Amino acid sequence: MSTFDGLQRRLDDGEVVVLDGGTGTELERRGVPMDSAAWSGAAIHTHPEVVRQVHEDYIQAGADIVITNTFATCRHSLEGAGLGDFVAEINSRSVSLAKDAIEAAEVDRSIYVAGAISTFQTRNNSEFMPSLDVAKANYREQAELLAEAGVDLLMMEMMVDLEQSALAIESAESTGLPVWVGYSCRTDEDGGQVLLLNRERDDAFAEALEQLGGLGGSLIAVMHTVIEDTVPALSVVKEKWSGSVGAFPHSGNFVMPNWQFKDIMSPEDYLAEAQKWARMGVQVIGGCCGTTPEHIKALKDGLPTHVPWA
Repeated sequence: MSTFDGLQRRLDDGEVVVLDGGTGTELERRGVPMDSAAWSGAAIHTHPEVVRQVHEDYIQAGADIVITNTFATCRHSLEGAGLGDFVAEINSRSVSLAKDAIEAAEVDRSIYVAGAISTFQTRNNSEFMPSLDVAKANYREQAELLAEAGVDLLMMEMMVDLEQSALAIESAESTGLPVWVGYSCRTDEDGGQVLLLNRERDDAFAEALEQLGGLGGSLIAVMHTVIEDTVPALSVVKEKWSGSVGAFPHSGNFVMPNWQFKDIMSPEDYLAEAQKWARMGVQVIGGCCGTTPEHIKALKDGLPTHVPWA
């Protein structure tokens, strides 16, 4: 029986599971410089102890799942940062740091490690923007590295591009590990339609779920989405998807390569929003960019233990 089976049983029983908060932005908040190509990914190479401490702090705050700091450690991102020779080392070490944090936290509950994979591509290093064939190979490489390092599941983050997302999801599924798929969304100017968070296109979220949903994934999450658009996006998921659902939106704004810590929602207000998601049946709840261990503690203390139907 895999470690993940215990987590799946909790979901099957209707439990609410707490995810961690923003990792990259928390590293930045603690003084770790962000890279113009690999954003927070370089921190595994330059500031590993801070990465480990961030994971530990989220566990102590109440997170049941920690996500590796690999949002931007696919080969094409690391090559843009001059770290192409360290792809295997950085991805493997990211998992070791998460596991070290679990051991150091010494909490009396199971903690799971999710390996993050995204379609993040820097616009500051266009020479490293890969073709679809190269991107597919890079996603496959990262998925295999994270699987070999011992993650419990793969978390697809910020799926906003139909072609790249399809390649990433298929690569994750090829490992045989459980795959959770996180989409980032926005509403159109009238607020009447939910779209993928791709400013260059207006892909309807509902159509994206229909197109990409058959590729795999046992949970669909709305993540890195402004809080105001989270309920509309979750409503689309509930219409199109009968499986487990997650939510981990962001607070603040991104100006590459730094997060703008302005108008960050308080932990108390964030909890009030999260309680709405739980009432909708969302079972995996955490935070993305801008959220902190204080936000996760509020979720742990204030969310219901089970969704209403359980």
